[in-house]
Amino acid sequence: MDRVKGKTCIVTGAAVGIGRACALRLAEEGASLALFDRIDGQNALRLVDDLHAIGAPARYWHVDVSDEKAVKAAIDGVADHFGGLHVLVNNAGIAGINKPTHEVTEEEWDRVQAVNVKGVFFCTKHAIAHLRRAGGGSIINLSSIYGLVGAADVPPYHAAKGAVTLMSKTDALIYAADRIRVNSIHPGFIWTPMVEHHLQDSGATDLEAARREVALLHPLGHMGEPDDIAWGVVYLASEEAKFITGSELVIDGGYTAR
Repeated sequence: MDRVKGKTCIVTGAAVGIGRACALRLAEEGASLALFDRIDGQNALRLVDDLHAIGAPARYWHVDVSDEKAVKAAIDGVADHFGGLHVLVNNAGIAGINKPTHEVTEEEWDRVQAVNVKGVFFCTKHAIAHLRRAGGGSIINLSSIYGLVGAADVPPYHAAKGAVTLMSKTDALIYAADRIRVNSIHPGFIWTPMVEHHLQDSGATDLEAARREVALLHPLGHMGEPDDIAWGVVYLASEEAKFITGSELVIDGGYTAR
């Protein structure tokens, strides 16, 4: 308990899946939560109620992370509402189209980069002043195993997650003197609505069979759960990780160990 007590944390893409789990675990450890989401406002509001029920301060902002003006207004609003900002969890992301590179349109490519790359850029850009004002903080960027290794699918997604990996290292170096730590997390396949939709978009007609097949890609023999990632986020947000920046926390059931 109290691993992030007194810290205000923004979680983007907070309504479901990994984002929801991050918000709950951070709240249980003493944080105040600012929830950003664009698509699923009803689930975000239900999450606010769940957080209030355990005594955690929380509020929802409807934010499209690919819209810089909206991001700036929301982050400034968080700092005004809670009195500061200490942790930014850049979790919002989309899988995008699953086509070979030569069939991907410019629009399809740009949409993934806008959310998965520019979203991280905009949120980081407008959080920095507030983190400096707080005397430091932690930025945690959700990349992927596909920010480390390749696969023969979803080229825009892989490119975006590779960008997030290197953005994290660059910003770790730029802002180290401000005591702002920046790290990336690299999940394997985690059973979330995004992975479920990816399997369906990839042509899976038997979802349970597809889930079992993907599970076997991991040496541990199963897919991960959102909490597996959320506890990594709690660690990087806490003072336990005060000497960690520019690092890649891989939580993938052994997928990338081969």
